[in-house]
Amino acid sequence: MAKSSSPVHDVLSYVKANKIQFVDFKFMDFPGQWQHFTVPVSQFEEGSFENGYGFDGSSIRGWKAINESDMLIIPDPTTMFLDPFIKAPTISLICDVYEPATKEKYSRCPRNIAQKADAYLKSTGIADVAYFGPEAEFFVFDDVRFDSGPNFAFYSVDSNEGKWNSGREENPNLGYKPRFKEGYFPVPPTDQLMDLRNDMVLNLESLGIEVEAQHHEVASGGQCEIDMKFSPLLKSADQLLMFKYVVKNTAKANGKTVTYMPKPIFGDNGSGMHVHTSLWLKGKPLFAGGGYAGLSEMALHFIGGLLKHAPALLAITNPTTNSYKRLVPGFEAPVNLAYSSNNRSASIRIPFGNSPKAKRVEFRCPDPSANPYLAFSAILMAGLDGVQNRIDPGEPLDKDIYDMSPEELKDVPSTPESLGHALKALADDHEFLLKGGVFTEDVINTWINYKTVKEIKPAALRPTPFEFEQYFDV
Repeated sequence: MAKSSSPVHDVLSYVKANKIQFVDFKFMDFPGQWQHFTVPVSQFEEGSFENGYGFDGSSIRGWKAINESDMLIIPDPTTMFLDPFIKAPTISLICDVYEPATKEKYSRCPRNIAQKADAYLKSTGIADVAYFGPEAEFFVFDDVRFDSGPNFAFYSVDSNEGKWNSGREENPNLGYKPRFKEGYFPVPPTDQLMDLRNDMVLNLESLGIEVEAQHHEVASGGQCEIDMKFSPLLKSADQLLMFKYVVKNTAKANGKTVTYMPKPIFGDNGSGMHVHTSLWLKGKPLFAGGGYAGLSEMALHFIGGLLKHAPALLAITNPTTNSYKRLVPGFEAPVNLAYSSNNRSASIRIPFGNSPKAKRVEFRCPDPSANPYLAFSAILMAGLDGVQNRIDPGEPLDKDIYDMSPEELKDVPSTPESLGHALKALADDHEFLLKGGVFTEDVINTWINYKTVKEIKPAALRPTPFEFEQYFDV
């Protein structure tokens, strides 16, 4: 009888059959940046999936102190992909982080938190899978420069299709540049990034990531979107990191650069990451029903949980000081903590679906600077808290926000004004994240402290060019 294959044996067989020379191990730091190191294939064997590889955890942001630096990664064999950007034949494996002495998963490893969120969902009996479909917008630039010091600070980004270059001498300037807020979405030649996005899609599909669509986004100057098909929580987070890796490296191979910074351009749309979510049990969707916009009672309570905990959630789903330059009232950003079937200025939208399987909730506040393992886990925990406590989301907001009077708007809560406000909300409201040990007090406190010390306070100390424009002549 033939021996049955396993993911580990599949990886080892692939390595041998394709003459792989290197193995690259990727893992996630605390704030949300993929890290990696590489070993020659001679150092890779079946025991690697049990014994792992050691590294210095004190050099990773938000992790160990220097006197307790040793850590361990163990690769997940189900995550293997052939890296299309490395010259020598190289496979990549996504890894989990462990404590070397105890072989327990490290509590601050974001992927571990996502795995615990999945396990907690199953333990509740409410559902056995949570699907996530992120829409991570990004900017493609042709040039980026920035620096700061004691006596200066500046940034400059540029795009060949930026409307601000309509008068530039380009020898020749052909004039096809999307107008501000009109990049969604004229055909080429106004859309100059069609071929680049197609290259990105082909590279994504070569790694097994299913793409539903690609298009230019609203902003002039290179804003784009590529939509991946939804997947279970952990796989969706893994694939979002692969997505960002592919998009950035495809752009670089074409002499361009990509940023997922939420608000790199003043006066035009920022980049969001609308997150589509649904719960399923035994292969059946749970969010379809006879309520508002075809939602089930469970889905409405899930929305209730998102709205109740949104201020705290945003400390994780919108985790940068720059995030709140996108979430500004009076513009198109989803700052209103309400839900609607059509209103895109509401923080939660119910997209049209032509079947019960397509019924989902779209949380529109998050942006692509988020650590997806933490963000998706926090969204799930907030929604589950709503289901468990039958939290009423209130009435939907179907009116045009811009036609509403100040008296009407005063009853609609808004997103936090800054990262500092969101972190304060997280400090006051995080019990829902601690259920099942998914997040821990240490994780929450470390997150708040890291963001405060490393990001908020340094930004507060620095004069900006705009302040010179406003105040130099006082």
